[in-house]
Amino acid sequence: MHKQLFTLILSGTLLAGTSAAQAVDGENIVKKARCVACHAVDVKRVGPAYKDVAAKYHGDKSAPGKLFDKVRHGGSGNWGEIPMTPHGADKISDEDLKAAIQWVLSLH
Repeated sequence: MHKQLFTLILSGTLLAGTSAAQAVDGENIVKKARCVACHAVDVKRVGPAYKDVAAKYHGDKSAPGKLFDKVRHGGSGNWGEIPMTPHGADKISDEDLKAAIQWVLSLH
């Protein structure tokens, strides 16, 4: 019974498009890159909550690219008056940034 339940949960997780390991990795990446200095999962800080970002971009297939560019180049006006500073590859690698974005978008 336990093996069947585990298999069912694992299958559901994989079908959802993200594994538990990927979710932990994404969360760890945003912590390591210090994104949490301005963002939290469900509370607005300096920047929007990750869940709000996920909700805004839910269903938008171009969201990963838009968010990648926003993090790399910074910007303002989407979430208020405080601008987001650019974060280059020296602060978060392309691979880590893509994983973090996938994690954020999975929070919808």
